[in-house]
Amino acid sequence: MATTTTAVPVEEARRNRSESQAAIVLRRFRKHKSAMVSLGILAFFLVLAFLAPFVAPYPRDEPNLNARFLTPLSTDAEGNFHLLGTDHIGRDTFTRLLYASRTSLGTAIFATLISSTIGIVLGMLAGYFGGWVDTLISRTLEVVASFPTLPILLILSAVAVQNINVIPVPRPILTLMAWSFAVTEREAALITMIIFALAILGWTGTCRLMRGMVLSVRENVYIESSRALGASNARIMARHVFPNALPPMIVDFTLTVNATLVAESALSLIGFGIQDPTPTWGNMLNFAESYMLQYPWMPLIPSLPILLCSMAVNFIGDGLRDALDPRQKA
Repeated sequence: MATTTTAVPVEEARRNRSESQAAIVLRRFRKHKSAMVSLGILAFFLVLAFLAPFVAPYPRDEPNLNARFLTPLSTDAEGNFHLLGTDHIGRDTFTRLLYASRTSLGTAIFATLISSTIGIVLGMLAGYFGGWVDTLISRTLEVVASFPTLPILLILSAVAVQNINVIPVPRPILTLMAWSFAVTEREAALITMIIFALAILGWTGTCRLMRGMVLSVRENVYIESSRALGASNARIMARHVFPNALPPMIVDFTLTVNATLVAESALSLIGFGIQDPTPTWGNMLNFAESYMLQYPWMPLIPSLPILLCSMAVNFIGDGLRDALDPRQKA
């Protein structure tokens, strides 16, 4: 019986040969409709977060006890319009939501950058050198991964809340964080401590993944050729090992951002994260929880961005995974 094969059209094959790998990945990603929609949603919240100090209609922490619990699309006695109403002490909810976007997303991104950097560096060292280096890093990873994450986060966060000077933050970092989050230096110190607490426990998964990727890459012929030509270990890792292990790290970064965003929101929700007056989606939800029966719209306002951004980051991760998969059709 004759067998039939599916041939790639000549035009498509020619196009694939002429395109760079980056162009192919980008084209695959654009075909992922849910990822593209999610990218738009995440970009929307990032733009709002970045522009918060410029587009917020009212001061962030200006209470007005005569305008408490206003419903969305309402006007107070002074004629001020409140798009999303006001909170329990009369602060404009839309203004707080804008600044909360900056704090929550910024905290998740900064903490993920730090934890991913730690995980990638340690994972690369463990996978490339092996021996006692691999043993030391792997045993450290196992110890940290065995910690109960939530209780440890609660302890570290509680210590940071009670004494923000328990770990001195260098002045340049404090100034950078205060500018990045549009807060005072005292508030920036607490945010930095929360970022540190999230990062110090969040690097293990990235390290384990990077180690596995390096183990699969380091024995390839081009690695041996570079070593035979006299290339240093640092050059081989930077020029050959890291670029070939990078695609899964990109996907892992998106998923870690999501996990960190949810963790920060959970800490703030139960009162152990970033504290008022610094607004976050979590502590806005914490305050709204006390009044949710009388004013049911209040918890919906901060919880909706958490849900949308969490789903968006997950779908973007799915889209990147499919786009970077070499088994996918171009």
